[in-house]
Amino acid sequence: MQPTFACVIGRVPVSSKQNGAEGEVGDRNGSVCSVTMKRCCTYTLGVVAILLLVAGISLVLSHVFPRFIHSMVEKEVVLKNDTDAFEAWENPPAHIYMQFYFFNVTNPLEVLSGERPAVVEVGPYTYREYRPMEEVAFQENGTKVAAVNTKTYIFQPEMSRGPESDLIRTINIPAVTVMKKFQNVFLANLVSAYMKSLGVGLFTTRTVGELLWGYQDNLLASLQKFQPQLDDVFGLFYKSNASNDGQYVFFTGELNYRDFARVDTWNGGSSLNWWSTAECNMINGTIGASFHPVITKDEMLYIFSSDMCRSLYAIYEEDVVVKGIPAYRFSPPSEVFANTTANAGFCVPLGNCPGSGLLDVSTCKQGAPIVLSSPHFYQAEEKFVEAVFGMKPNKEQHQTTIDVNPLTGVVLRAAKRLQVNVHVEKLPRYRYLAPRLRHRCSFFPGCQ
Repeated sequence: MQPTFACVIGRVPVSSKQNGAEGEVGDRNGSVCSVTMKRCCTYTLGVVAILLLVAGISLVLSHVFPRFIHSMVEKEVVLKNDTDAFEAWENPPAHIYMQFYFFNVTNPLEVLSGERPAVVEVGPYTYREYRPMEEVAFQENGTKVAAVNTKTYIFQPEMSRGPESDLIRTINIPAVTVMKKFQNVFLANLVSAYMKSLGVGLFTTRTVGELLWGYQDNLLASLQKFQPQLDDVFGLFYKSNASNDGQYVFFTGELNYRDFARVDTWNGGSSLNWWSTAECNMINGTIGASFHPVITKDEMLYIFSSDMCRSLYAIYEEDVVVKGIPAYRFSPPSEVFANTTANAGFCVPLGNCPGSGLLDVSTCKQGAPIVLSSPHFYQAEEKFVEAVFGMKPNKEQHQTTIDVNPLTGVVLRAAKRLQVNVHVEKLPRYRYLAPRLRHRCSFFPGCQ
């Protein structure tokens, strides 16, 4: 998600097979309409001065004065001006990279006839990510600090498989979204006829740049005449470049070291309103870039992710060493996305659960049929893996991990890996798109 922060997001490759010759893409296989996201990060030795200071003291004194060291760290690791902790939080000194891998559909006609999708993963398409905290303002006598986390992405051709102009064949997300929105008999017939006249189908071929950052969609542009509030531009990360996800208010850790960098409110609210239960709507933890000092193996690290529209947690997995510095590795357990009573609130409406390992986020994505999972359906039900030819779940490549120094709470290395899938279902009003489609529904990749 290198000796710094490496961030990766999957993407759907432009397979030259659509022109008769399939390009070589290695052994990572993707799926029909899915984007895999991997966000990784590594802080190198010497990046954060406070880590060097505290680590040096701990090596000498940890066996003699552990309580003294913990007490000192708890007091020093606070978000306030002119401290190393604040400077590293405000403007991360490490390099951050976001890499996109796309899954290219190799058998679109067969899919329309009801056969299992076959896909190939292509990537990475790498971007340098800059993510400084801006509009920083301390509140309530320095116990809280408000900020926006602006992110800018710059393409890195030397670290990418190909240029942003590479073509990708994938599911036509705008078309699927429109079809699900207009199912009234009269409107569906009008939309269906218009889509047919435009030659709009279930699949589309676009460049990497268009799929990520946006392109004007003819179908959306036509519907905009009747619904002016409708945006005629679509992109998986449209409006996300040189932008932010809203204002955060963080606790500084001044009153309690365990509150260091913990989110108090996001966009003015202390909870969300997308999910079915108050527990699932809670905003818990930090944004994952840092944690409180003096971390123990038996605690849960909570993280709030606006990308995923929810909070989640990670648990201790093993001891690791990063550039000679000891760390605890934490990772989200399979229970975080399991189809259990504890997660029932993430099913909207109640009872409408896609299955273990998947998270339907359409409720917070303007109705777009977006379903999130780990890459290649790692930790998901086996039926999703088997539903798409090309899925190869692998813990080392597809698990989300956080390596954090237990004394300081500094993240030494992390890998955030996420896959974006599109839920496609058979809609009788749009039969012309797939007259022989036999499956009731399909996840790209995967079908329930």
